Amino acid sequence: MVSLTTVALVVAGITFMTFVTFFGRLPALRRTPIAWLHRFIWVYFPNALLSLDQRLTAGRVTSACSRFGNYLMYERHPTVLIFFILLLTIGEYLYLPTAWPQLGPLQKTTGAIAIILPYIFLYLAAFTDPGFITPANHAREMERYPYDFSLFHPGIACRTCNLLKPARSKHCSVCRRCIAKLDHHCIFINNCVGVGNHHYFVLLLLSTAVLTTYGTVLGIHLMATKMRAHFPYWSLLPWHGNGGAGLPLHDWLVIWGWGMQDGVSMGAVTLLTLMTSPLVWGLLGYHLWLVYCGTTTNESMKWGDWQAEMSDGYAFKRRIPADRAKDSRIEPVWTRWPADAEQILVRTEDGKPPRADLDIAGVGEWEPVWRLKDVENLYDLGFLDNLIDVFFPDYMFRDPQTPMSEGRARRRKKRRQRS
Repeated sequence: MVSLTTVALVVAGITFMTFVTFFGRLPALRRTPIAWLHRFIWVYFPNALLSLDQRLTAGRVTSACSRFGNYLMYERHPTVLIFFILLLTIGEYLYLPTAWPQLGPLQKTTGAIAIILPYIFLYLAAFTDPGFITPANHAREMERYPYDFSLFHPGIACRTCNLLKPARSKHCSVCRRCIAKLDHHCIFINNCVGVGNHHYFVLLLLSTAVLTTYGTVLGIHLMATKMRAHFPYWSLLPWHGNGGAGLPLHDWLVIWGWGMQDGVSMGAVTLLTLMTSPLVWGLLGYHLWLVYCGTTTNESMKWGDWQAEMSDGYAFKRRIPADRAKDSRIEPVWTRWPADAEQILVRTEDGKPPRADLDIAGVGEWEPVWRLKDVENLYDLGFLDNLIDVFFPDYMFRDPQTPMSEGRARRRKKRRQRS
């Protein structure tokens, strides 16, 4: 029982720390204990160590650790990708010798598919061009999305690539390239997630979530079958054990410990998948939520900053006419996106509307903005079209003379009415 408890605590701790690392910076958790713990791990605690090292070694230790950390976090290398592959492979190596002989033909077929798919989508996500912007494809990427005049403005050039930044693009400091519709740089695939491989990344999350869940359910089923064979009064739920009279929790846990230690390799992997499945499903749900909202991880961080400005009373918007003249030197005259910017969003230092003599796009009076729901997200066409844009990014390209489809226009109108 001691070994089982130790394994459970270690796996739970790793899972929790991974959750804090991935989700601690989300705007929705900004004022929660999760955000504080993230700041403690990545800001306060390192600063305390830095201060201590300055006194003891004049900063030599932290300098060496900083160089190593920068290499791990900000250089493109396959260390974490290899770790992820090893985690999958070693887990299956420990799990399958015990589980495989007990499976029927259907379970073996579905199990083989569940095992193979994460490797396929991992390869595709890691080695597919995520949307590197080059001089050769720059004109096409400029026409992919219009500028929304909220998060993305025309005329801004990348100081590294020396190219105008297309809307929704971002320069990745790890890949050292501008990426079209950058979501984030993922160390698990050693690649950026962008317009070219976003769908493979979502499928990787889905297939990994299915695999861990399948391993959890199958492992529990096999162990429960063995435990019921040796202890007929035992039940998967303690209050159903002992013929419905209930089984003391201590006895129930002791039998669980016996079941896991009888096939310790499969039991340990089952416990690991049980703990990690919620995390993988959480990542998948988060990215599907971003698709539903018509945004990316990079953009959600920008919107979080805007919400802070709105809460402080420093955000203002006004209307942009649909027939405005576009400067073809800094923005495309036509884009394949079936909508164009309808407002400009600005921030001021004093909480007052911008002065009338400033050359800022838009017409009419400036309105204060207090909530994100009062701002139109240009890139949200509704979940179906957002999903199409992720999985078939070039499908959305249309002829300049072709207007927005009637169904798409209707869905966009309904979404605006809901908001």
